[in-house]
Amino acid sequence: MTREYFAASTNQGLAVKVERLRQPQTYPDQPDAVTAIETHMSWVFLAGRCAYKLKKPAREQFLDYSTLRLREHFCHEEVRLNRRLAPGVYLGVVPLTKDGRGELQIDGGGEVVEWLVKMRRLHRDSMLDNVIRSGAPLDGQLRRVGGMLVDFYREMPAVGMSGEDYCRRCEADVLMNQALLSDPRFELPQSQIDAMHATLLSVLRRERRRFAGRAARIIEGHGDLRPEHVCLETPPVIYDRLEFNREFRLLDPVDELSYLAMECERLGRADIGGMVMDAYMECTGDRPAAAIPEYYVAYRACLRARLSAQHIRDRPRADWPRWLTQACAYLRIAQGRCLALAA
Repeated sequence: MTREYFAASTNQGLAVKVERLRQPQTYPDQPDAVTAIETHMSWVFLAGRCAYKLKKPAREQFLDYSTLRLREHFCHEEVRLNRRLAPGVYLGVVPLTKDGRGELQIDGGGEVVEWLVKMRRLHRDSMLDNVIRSGAPLDGQLRRVGGMLVDFYREMPAVGMSGEDYCRRCEADVLMNQALLSDPRFELPQSQIDAMHATLLSVLRRERRRFAGRAARIIEGHGDLRPEHVCLETPPVIYDRLEFNREFRLLDPVDELSYLAMECERLGRADIGGMVMDAYMECTGDRPAAAIPEYYVAYRACLRARLSAQHIRDRPRADWPRWLTQACAYLRIAQGRCLALAA
């Protein structure tokens, strides 16, 4: 997967916008302070009771934020898609404008130079990843999260993917992970990577009938269901539904819940995924063979290893050990599941 950032003037323009959005006077309510957080594809500005997300002007194989019009479109898509699982959080899309003096202001007068998603600010301490780290009890909250997801999945119509198409997509995804994880710049254990992906392909062949049967359950899900996207308010909020590529939202609910389980396992709470999965199975009666969720956990761990390693493409060398260490943590989870699948 390749990334493109555009002309130097575009990057300079982004830097000017980010610097201006760090300033409290840029915002209509002029908060006391602004905290800026850079993510892989965006900047988030915590300003008083609200948060504002700016999408970077980038283009990748599966994502295109390269023009102002596209960024506006995907801002609106993000708001639309997230209102179901995060009601009252996504407040709308607002412009960053430039007046005749060249001053940038949110929702001011003059030329629109950028678009931002405006959200109600959520409490970081209530995010599932931080609650896990704190060691606080979770049983009741997890039941509410599970019930919310079951209701969501029941509402979503099946997309009508054929079993053969689904199996081909699974195979292509495994091969892509293997190819990208094999980049010599990452210095990851090649023999381990090859063995794990051979196991995943073997499982897809051995269980092809069962995987083909999962195609009837493919729906348009969340697409990026990680603990940091689950806020344990009352009721819970599940936010940051993936907006930039619908294909990534088309998935088996068991795959999506296995993804959440894998991320919780990485944080030291492997039991959490089991609680949510059990709630799903009890409510829906969907109880796939054990190899299915095991495969999904291993595949998702390989995917996250790949995405972690790829951060070194645009990070200073001093940051590389952090991302490669994270990639190795995901590969350890994948290896454990692959050993179980091969047994």
